Amino acid sequence: MNGKPKIGVYVCHCGTNIAGTVNVEEVRDFAASLPDVVVARNYSYMCSDPGQALITEDIKNYGLNRVVVASCSPRMHEPTFRKTLESGGLNPFYLEMANIREQCSWVHEDPIAATEKAKRLLEAAVVKARNLEALEQKEVDVEPSCLIIGGGIAGIQAALDIADAGFKVYLVEKSPTIGGHMAQLDKTFPTLDCSACILTPKMVDVANHPNIELMTYSQVEEITGYIGNFNVKVRKKARFVDMDKCTGCGDCAEACRLAGRIPNEFDEGIGMRGAIYLPFPQAVPAKYTIDKENCLFLAKGKCGETPKCQEVCQAGAINFEQQDEIVEFKVGTIIVATGYDVFDARKKPEYGYGIYDNVLTALEFERLVNASGPTGGKIVMLERGKKKKKKEEEAEAPKVPKSITFIQCVGSRDKSVGNEYCSRVCCMYTAKLAHLVKDKIPDCEVTIFYMDVRAFGKGFEEFYDRVRREGVRYIRGNPSEIFRRGDKLVVKAEDTLTATPLEHETDMVVLSVGLVPRSDNREIIDILKLSQSSDLFYLEAHPKLRPVDTASDGIFLAGVCQGPKDIPDAVAQAKGAASAAMIPMAKGKVKVEAQTSVVNEETCRGCGFCVELCPFTAIELVEVNRQGWPVKVARVNEALCKGCGACVAACLSGSIQQRSFKDNQLLPQIKVLGVK
Repeated sequence: MNGKPKIGVYVCHCGTNIAGTVNVEEVRDFAASLPDVVVARNYSYMCSDPGQALITEDIKNYGLNRVVVASCSPRMHEPTFRKTLESGGLNPFYLEMANIREQCSWVHEDPIAATEKAKRLLEAAVVKARNLEALEQKEVDVEPSCLIIGGGIAGIQAALDIADAGFKVYLVEKSPTIGGHMAQLDKTFPTLDCSACILTPKMVDVANHPNIELMTYSQVEEITGYIGNFNVKVRKKARFVDMDKCTGCGDCAEACRLAGRIPNEFDEGIGMRGAIYLPFPQAVPAKYTIDKENCLFLAKGKCGETPKCQEVCQAGAINFEQQDEIVEFKVGTIIVATGYDVFDARKKPEYGYGIYDNVLTALEFERLVNASGPTGGKIVMLERGKKKKKKEEEAEAPKVPKSITFIQCVGSRDKSVGNEYCSRVCCMYTAKLAHLVKDKIPDCEVTIFYMDVRAFGKGFEEFYDRVRREGVRYIRGNPSEIFRRGDKLVVKAEDTLTATPLEHETDMVVLSVGLVPRSDNREIIDILKLSQSSDLFYLEAHPKLRPVDTASDGIFLAGVCQGPKDIPDAVAQAKGAASAAMIPMAKGKVKVEAQTSVVNEETCRGCGFCVELCPFTAIELVEVNRQGWPVKVARVNEALCKGCGACVAACLSGSIQQRSFKDNQLLPQIKVLGVK
């Protein structure tokens, strides 16, 4: 915009968030005295309709061509005030914000000092505003399809919602089947619905939906591009089984020479499988997979005279020549629903997990009580690592435990292992498992050691009361040690309500392990450039206002990959992520970042340092003609650039500048603030 700057300054009270510490009237009067400021006002809530109306009216009445708002973080309300400028007929990038809440009132107790600091922050914003330039946001077309990474309940729900809206969905899952951890559960709290009964129909719907392309036993290898135009490469790992020919009859698994000799991951290692396997009876797709790490033929090149599985397969589905396949496609948006791992109880050696056979994790116990589990739902004492006797009749009948003890908060709310957060589900799934024990073994003595009981959800408190009425004993105390005494396990603890030390004897201990980020999270972080919060789960764009968004446009989060939550909350977030992902697809076009970096090709020396540094691969070296000589210079792809400014800070020749953060805009600020 040409002509002398005409700046309007607006100081927000933010209730007492700002006005309780900062003298906003004094700050307003100071602003009015600054050069080029033609109007200065203060208002209780500038982000409200009346507050925004003040700005639009002043733009028209005073001919304002710059606006400075002194309020809270731009991260929260900069888009709001940009729209305000636009509605007043002003380019939205003629806005500058001074953060006098987070950077001033919230971090200072002295009102006089806080007011003086607010003045300096405001003056710095005003001097920058004088040199702001009009920017235009470009629009790009959006591919009407979505990639969902992860096939647990969150990924399944998001896929069905988007597909039902008429958009193409690519659902990529690492394991041979979708279903995630929910498929391992027996019942769900607090209603005690059968987990498989709820989940299986949705899994089948995903497999049969015409708008969903299901890619199991697959892995995302590479993602490039930007919102609306992501280019995806997926590796479909070789199953060594022809998916079109396999009928799921199971003859191959029965014939496998290693049948019943390899720990089954789905059963948490309690049950066994062969080298060719179906993870569980309701698996989708119901197709067998050969584990090449354990298959005698693939690992050693020899499985008797001929591989048994190939010999008995009447459909001719076994194909040992099969290779991994790379599939490429384009999508407009991406949802990350990669789920979680359970805490590794070996990190708490005092509890004896991995030492004593009958110290289990809660997920192992889930497989023990599940009707589709290795014991058919019977709760029995385990003898891990012992070789099975040849004749079934020689084997002793497994013992039924007469007492079972649960220990809560294993790996949660524990600074010693670096997990200070609450996993949110442990209290209730412990109560559910305790109920199942009482249901299957009525005379079993069930004890739960707890720190606090957090029954926060709908119906949770009532379920907790029900379990206590069923005779489950709750002891408030964090056990310090588990050791063996004879044929019993001894839990050493303190009842903190009575300050009484105790040694509690039991047949079986179940560790209520917490939820932790997946061990392979780094793969997705490197591919999508996602951030992590302090607990190492994926970081959302804003904890309150944008809980499913990420800092990268077009990429959304669903389920426990964003933080611990139960099934209803995971489903709710999945539906939210699906809705957010569909907005740009429904519009067909989307605006991309305007505050991008720009290269002065006349001074760029083509060192390529910025190319290596750019986290969004938005810069490339191109050949141009300079005074008759071909030279290489950096060039920014504005559709890919996110305006992070890393290239600007690193440029050795000062040839890169970032729009809205150029030297002539920032240096006057530094001077006003007195920074040396």
